[in-house]
Amino acid sequence: MSGAGILDLLVKTSYLVAATLFLLGLQRMASPKTARSGIRWAGLGMVIATIATFFLPDLHNIPLILAATAIGTAIAWISGKRVAITDMPQMVALYNGLGGGSAAAIGGVELLRWSGAGQASGQVPLVLAVLGGLIGSVALSGSIIAWAKLDGRMDKRYAFPGMQAFNFLVFAAAIVLGGLVVWSLGAHWIVAFFLVALALGVLMTLPIGGADMPVVISLYNALTGLAVAFEGYVLGNEALIIAGMMVGAAGILLTRLMAKAMNRSIRSVLFSNFGGGGAEAAEISGTQKPIEAADVAAMMAFAERVVIVPGYGMAVAQAQHKIWELTQRLIERGVKVKFAIHPVAGRMPGHMNVLLAEAGVPYDLIADMDDINPEFANTDVSLVIGANDVVNPVAKTDPASPIYGMPILDVVNSKNTIVIKRGKGTGFAGIENALFYADNTRMLYGDGSEMANALVSELKALDGGH
Repeated sequence: MSGAGILDLLVKTSYLVAATLFLLGLQRMASPKTARSGIRWAGLGMVIATIATFFLPDLHNIPLILAATAIGTAIAWISGKRVAITDMPQMVALYNGLGGGSAAAIGGVELLRWSGAGQASGQVPLVLAVLGGLIGSVALSGSIIAWAKLDGRMDKRYAFPGMQAFNFLVFAAAIVLGGLVVWSLGAHWIVAFFLVALALGVLMTLPIGGADMPVVISLYNALTGLAVAFEGYVLGNEALIIAGMMVGAAGILLTRLMAKAMNRSIRSVLFSNFGGGGAEAAEISGTQKPIEAADVAAMMAFAERVVIVPGYGMAVAQAQHKIWELTQRLIERGVKVKFAIHPVAGRMPGHMNVLLAEAGVPYDLIADMDDINPEFANTDVSLVIGANDVVNPVAKTDPASPIYGMPILDVVNSKNTIVIKRGKGTGFAGIENALFYADNTRMLYGDGSEMANALVSELKALDGGH
């Protein structure tokens, strides 16, 4: 075997090793206990695949590739270190969009190269380059809009009359332009195709309400993986094909799980008004009843069972460490404490799990919605901190509500419910919460971290200052 043949074999073997590490890493990410090592395994696989790529035959522009790799690594390292845990959903959306944009850029470069040569390397790679360019462009621009909404830089939902019909026309135009690209490889058609594809991603995401953001993020993650796999086939790169298919498959499964958790279909996420706040829900009777921290601490201290329900507000207040300290004090008093996690609590899948893991909460104290819901009826005190839409009982009682039919945490069934909230505003979906007006609910108004600290102090006072 020639030296070039041996080198090619080593590259392909490295890609196989990298793909195996991707698979094993993804498998280990399925459990909180092994997720950290799973990320490391997958990261090692990416390092191996990246290094192996430099040994591909006829690789050009190596100095530019090295410079881009160094700049990208530095930006990712610095931003990853500096990003606040509350901004993690925005970062995930943005980085996911960059992955889709990279795939679209590969497709664009290859199409322009073939356009200059007057022909493509084959009909199948040409079609896949167009498909990857379309999907990657939608993922890029759509993820940027999702990032802007999550970061508060844009209204949660924007729509105009006839928008869905207009979006369909834009989609049809993208398909027609893609066909013209395949037919003629004209540079002007290629540019027009990518501009329309980017516009489609923006228009698709603008009307989607805040409550659907976890589903949108996972959907665009799936699209990014699919685009990468298509462009991997275009380049003949096995590592890109395998990695893209894994990301795409994982994203599709996650999207399905998120949609199921909200009792939604992907079609309804993309083409309806869920979370938009546009429906006229039934009027909620009653008043919000305040309570003091000392009374809450006494209730929890002498309770037998306590369930803590975290939400995005806990992340904003960065109260997870104080909540864990509060939990430890309750456990020391013999109180049985659990954390209840809704699948779409926060602004991205697994957001609350990440927060609690950062605070050091043991995994066996964390229960998902299906497991914890039957226990609320026997729960003495449920403490809700920052959660809103995922505990709103109108999802089961009011057909006019935009969140009707979404599975929720049955906090309303608790014997007593305490809600830590800074004010009387609505949640991310813009819907009034009937739980706050229930007879067995009391409102502990204030910043989440400050109120958690006050509860800890009051528990210390009950224990004689220890």
